Amino acid sequence: MMRPLALLAVMLLCGAARADELPALRRGINVLGYDGIWNGEVDNPFRMNDFDRIRAAGFDHVRINFFGLRHMDATGKLGRTALAALDKAIDGAIARGLVVVLDQHQNEECVTTPLLCKDKLVAFWKQVSTRYAGTRPALLYEILNEPGGVMTHEQWNDALADALAEIRAHDRERPVVVAALNVGGPVAVTQLRLPPDDRRLIVTVHYYEPMRFTHQSAPWSPDYAKFRNVAWGAADSRAAVEADFAPAAAWARENGRPMWLGEFGVYDKAPPLSRAAWTRHVARAAEKSGWGWAFWEFDHEFAAIDIATGAWRQDLLDALMDKPPANP
Repeated sequence: MMRPLALLAVMLLCGAARADELPALRRGINVLGYDGIWNGEVDNPFRMNDFDRIRAAGFDHVRINFFGLRHMDATGKLGRTALAALDKAIDGAIARGLVVVLDQHQNEECVTTPLLCKDKLVAFWKQVSTRYAGTRPALLYEILNEPGGVMTHEQWNDALADALAEIRAHDRERPVVVAALNVGGPVAVTQLRLPPDDRRLIVTVHYYEPMRFTHQSAPWSPDYAKFRNVAWGAADSRAAVEADFAPAAAWARENGRPMWLGEFGVYDKAPPLSRAAWTRHVARAAEKSGWGWAFWEFDHEFAAIDIATGAWRQDLLDALMDKPPANP
């Protein structure tokens, strides 16, 4: 049971007192995407007190990366172990005063077989929205991480409409995050078809440009694994970030839709000074556009912490929180 003071803090943080207000997603971080918490806590480096560290560092929200479709059986039912872990993670974050974005992160089927994916996605959100209906005002839903691949704009608009309708059948007031198709950069938001009368929606985009810098040496990417010691910071590179954000920012203003940068980050093999400079610049560019953001990620390959020691990478944390560099 949540302590009264913790509940009050969450309500104040979320602005939950008025139904027409959306929770503020200002500075966040992605968590738990590849952690053993989902499989009975085998190989489970993340601990609930890490939420305390995240809150103390200045973050106000977390994006919980849940590979939900992976935990559905042949009948489309979500497994008990994964759901119990999900309850634990959501409640653990909320108890520390963090807003939670529950991201259905598994997108492999969706980007290869969109029609089959749609049915699973709707079944997933039917179970989740029924489970949490009327509870946890600090919880938001994100329908699907990075729709794209062979999926067309029309197929994605159709799938998100069905998933959103299922959520609204059980939970009319829950804030829902809707991604643009993950092709062509943030400008893809202009192809979204959203119900005009549903104002409980937040639109999200991701940003990793230029990929040869942010994904240099990444072993899973044949295109970028060969790059080493690629620096970043020239004036034209900085200007490109604002140029990439501008069409989405204009669309958001014209349509009255709040925007959120749900992922941005640099693989940890990049030169540290350039990595921190890119992170700082993208975070500030998002803020200047009126967007909140969630850094990718707390641990693993793009980690904001030192995996060996568990301590924050101070240069990255300072960049995110807009503090002067320790060694300018």
